[in-house]
Amino acid sequence: MAGRVARVVVVTRKTPLELLLQRWGTYGQAKFYLSTRGQTIDAQEQLHARLEQGVRDVLAAMPSDQKVVRIDRDSLDRFLFAPDDVIAIVGQDGLVPNVAKYLSGQLAFGVNPDPDHYDGVLCRFRARAVRSLLSFASSPDQGGPFVVQPRTMAVARREDGQELLSLNEVFIGHATHQSARYLLKVGGKTERQSSSGLIVSTGTGATGWARSILSQRGITEAPPAPDHARLLWLVREPFPSVSTGTDLTYGLIGAGESLVATSAMGEGGTVFADGIETDRLEFADGQTVTVSVAERALRLIIPRG
Repeated sequence: MAGRVARVVVVTRKTPLELLLQRWGTYGQAKFYLSTRGQTIDAQEQLHARLEQGVRDVLAAMPSDQKVVRIDRDSLDRFLFAPDDVIAIVGQDGLVPNVAKYLSGQLAFGVNPDPDHYDGVLCRFRARAVRSLLSFASSPDQGGPFVVQPRTMAVARREDGQELLSLNEVFIGHATHQSARYLLKVGGKTERQSSSGLIVSTGTGATGWARSILSQRGITEAPPAPDHARLLWLVREPFPSVSTGTDLTYGLIGAGESLVATSAMGEGGTVFADGIETDRLEFADGQTVTVSVAERALRLIIPRG
């Protein structure tokens, strides 16, 4: 039946107030902590109220007999998604990459719970659209105001088989962002480098960190679109020396191509995805990481046209 899917998984993340309470244990301690920094807890309470009301609006917009489960971002690595789940990501855009790496073909859409205060690029819908979105998700070939966009993801794979998936970008470098030393192989060329690390960005991530680097470097070449099977790689602040070069600084890799980096760092080398430094791969001396277009893509519902 239109509008009915097997299960809707609503993914949210803790509000800043909830994180404060989690850190300090009590409301009073959290309030005191903020006061020592010249802040009040009132703004956090107001934001919490707006975000929670946004989530309630999403839940209220669903059919009364719809099976729904709500989970927090911190539970993603322990939650078992079913193949026919539909994922409602309710929050800021940064929550979408957090969820994407745990999905394997399920349809997803993003809802902005506080559109008066947050821009929504990935979470572009309001709560009132939820019922129509679920109707579309139950039969995505029906047409209408929505379309499923396959968002390209990147995969970073260590030589021992460990891997990370990314919707935005992969960072390769030193954990403290100091000079990283490595051997770079890409596009049939090889160069030893010392730099502030390098990133490999998808088209989705090209509006964030990669855009900043492109602008700073004055690179006018257009990055890939979010649904194109291409990745943009950029070296941050390459340093020329007698043993390191700066000829390989940016470029594109397509499906079937890869970028390979081999660490020349005794310690501190790291690989992480989508800005989550705690979810990382070690990148110590002699270890290799290969970054390429992932076979898996995020199937994101977006407005048609």
